Amino acid sequence: MSCNLFLDLPRIDRGEAFEELLRCSNVRIERILSSDRPESVLYDQIQDEWVCLLQGEAELWIDGETLTLRSGDYRFIPAGTPHRVLKTSTEPRCLWLAIHIDPTEG
Repeated sequence: MSCNLFLDLPRIDRGEAFEELLRCSNVRIERILSSDRPESVLYDQIQDEWVCLLQGEAELWIDGETLTLRSGDYRFIPAGTPHRVLKTSTEPRCLWLAIHIDPTEG
């Protein structure tokens, strides 16, 4: 069975919609759709995160640095790094692919 990241996107007016695509061992892959009115949630996660902006434009704040991402840009965010979404485009809406890597017990 094949799927498409760009099909069946939910309708959202505010914030973001998260959809888990795959979970395997300590890795989780999500599709994230942002509305044009992101909620200013401060994330400070226990897992590493690699995120790629598939479409749209976004402004992020990552540990004191503000950066603009455009379609195709990606960023690795180490565990414990505070970050938040500041702005997202209206058209096209921001569509992300995020890979979360949970810490392994050792």
